[in-house]
Amino acid sequence: MKRRAKEINPEEQLGLETLIKDMWETMENANGVGLAAPQIGKSMRIFIIDTKPMYPEEEQDTALRKVFINPVKIEEEGEEWKYEEGCLSIPDVTGEVLRPERIALEYLDEQFEKQTEVFEGMNARVIQHEYDHLEGVLFTEKLPPIKRRRIRKKLKQIEDGKIQARYKMKFA
Repeated sequence: MKRRAKEINPEEQLGLETLIKDMWETMENANGVGLAAPQIGKSMRIFIIDTKPMYPEEEQDTALRKVFINPVKIEEEGEEWKYEEGCLSIPDVTGEVLRPERIALEYLDEQFEKQTEVFEGMNARVIQHEYDHLEGVLFTEKLPPIKRRRIRKKLKQIEDGKIQARYKMKFA
């Protein structure tokens, strides 16, 4: 998870539909809101998000359920704001992370059609978190130094395989 993931070529689409389906099932079983291929051991530039659980009922129409293939960050902008983040791959570790309020991305959708969009608020935050996974960056690297020192032992235990992620990976 500490390496930049590889782009998916159109020729590699074989099996991508199954991978995406399995990623949705894995994420939903873990009650997550995002999952990137590197989290499941695949060095592929793809992630999924479903931000519905992050929004109150009256704002559900703002939520996104989307697949991002080969995303490229065009720009991050706006005021940075703190939010307590966690990660399915790093159990029992959370911390306040500063992120800009907007991100512009160019990506391919599930039909391999090019899209360019700007995302805001919680949608932008979840996208930024998952995009970081594709770049080999974990949210813990964005925590203040004192918080990173406090969680160092737990991260080492995860790295050594003494603590496992609480989600069962589903793959055909």
